[in-house]
Amino acid sequence: MMIRPTFRLLLKGASKVRSFPSLSTSVRTISRKNGHNSRQSKNGDRSSRFALLLAAGVFSHFVVRNERSAHCELMREDSRSAMWPSKDRPKSGGLKIFSGNANPSLAKEIASYLGINLGKLTAGRFADGEVNVMVHENVRGKDVYIIQPTCMPVNENLVELLLMVSTMRRASARRITVVIPYYGYARQDRKMTARVPISAADVARLMEAMGVDRVVAVDLHCGQIQGFFGPRVPVDNLDGGIIGVGYFGDKDLHNPVVVSPDAGGVYRAKKFREGLAAKYDLDAGLAMIVKQRARANEIDRMDLVGSVTDSDVIIVDDMIDTAGTLCKAAEILKQHGARRVFAFASHGLFNGEADKRIAESALSEVVVLNTIPLSSACANNDKILQLSVAHLVAQAVYNIHNKKSISALFK
Repeated sequence: MMIRPTFRLLLKGASKVRSFPSLSTSVRTISRKNGHNSRQSKNGDRSSRFALLLAAGVFSHFVVRNERSAHCELMREDSRSAMWPSKDRPKSGGLKIFSGNANPSLAKEIASYLGINLGKLTAGRFADGEVNVMVHENVRGKDVYIIQPTCMPVNENLVELLLMVSTMRRASARRITVVIPYYGYARQDRKMTARVPISAADVARLMEAMGVDRVVAVDLHCGQIQGFFGPRVPVDNLDGGIIGVGYFGDKDLHNPVVVSPDAGGVYRAKKFREGLAAKYDLDAGLAMIVKQRARANEIDRMDLVGSVTDSDVIIVDDMIDTAGTLCKAAEILKQHGARRVFAFASHGLFNGEADKRIAESALSEVVVLNTIPLSSACANNDKILQLSVAHLVAQAVYNIHNKKSISALFK
C-alpha cells in the first residue's frame, strides 16, 4: 500500500524531467548503461526504468519543495502588504527619534520634517528628585537619535541625557546618536587658572562612557570640543550661521558690516560675511570689538577695530547669555556711527536681566535659533526673533542615517 503513492510521485517527477535537457540526458545515460549490462535479461529493462523513475522522483522532491518555498514567500509578502499598504509603510527604515524635557517642541519639528512620529519616552522625577527614564516602545536593533540640549537647568538636562543613552544601550539599540543643539559646559574648554576642571571634556567623557556612538551639535562654543571625544565617537558640528545668512540676506541692508564681539569669534564672523557674499552677492565689511573683562559676565573696556560709519551692523556670536556684553557693544557701535545694529547668535540663553537689557538697548533686532526654548518674557519681547533650526538638524539626521555627506549641507 505504501508503494503506490511513491510511484505516483516518481511518475509525476518523470513528466518534469523532459523540460530539463541536462537532467534528461543524464537519466538516459544511466538507462543505457544499465540496459547494456543486462541486455540478456528482463531485469535490465526494469533497472533502466527504475533508474529513470528514481532520478525523476528525487528531482520532483526538490521542485515541489522549491515551489512550496516560493509560494510561502509570496504569502508572507502578501501578508506584509496587507499590514503595511505602500502609501502607509514606515519611511524611517529603523530610525527612531526620542526627546527629553529640554526642548520637546524642536524634537517634534525635526520628527515632522523626517516624516516619522516622535518615540514614546517619559523622563519623570521621583519624590526625591531623581530622574526616572522609561521607554515605551521596542528599540532593539534600531538606530536611535536622542534630541536633548543641555540648557537650563543644565545638570537636570544632562543627567536626563545620560540616563536616556544608558536606557537605549541596555535596551539593545543598534546605534545611539545624541543630538545636542546646545552643548552645556562648552565655555569651560581649557584651564584659565590653576585648580579648575576642563568641564567640556569631562561631559564628553561621561557621554562616551554611557555608550554614545555619535554626537551632533550646533555651533559649539569652540571647535576643539570635537576632540574631547575619542576617535570611536565622531562629532558633527553643524553651522547654524547659514540660517542667519538666509535671514539677513533677504533684508534691505545698507552698507552692511559683520562684527565679531571678541577676538575668538573673528573666524565665525568671517564665515558669516563670506556666506552673504556667496549667496546674496553682498560685499559686507568686517570689524571686531576687543574687550577686556573685569570678571565673568562683566566687561571693563571695549575698543572697536574697523569702521562702521553709516552702516547696518550685524554682531555675530555663538550665544547670548546675560546680554550685557551685547548691549554694551551695540552702544559702542552706535557711538562710532552705525545706522542700525542687529545681532545674530545660534543660542539664546537670555539669563538674568537679558530680556530687560535688550528691550532698553540700542539694538534694532536680536535673532537667535530655537536650539533653546525661549522663556515667555523673551517670547513677548518685540526685539527678539527666533528662527527654526529643525530643517537643518533633520537633514543632518537623514544624511547620517542614509550614510550621506554632512559637509554637502553647507556648500
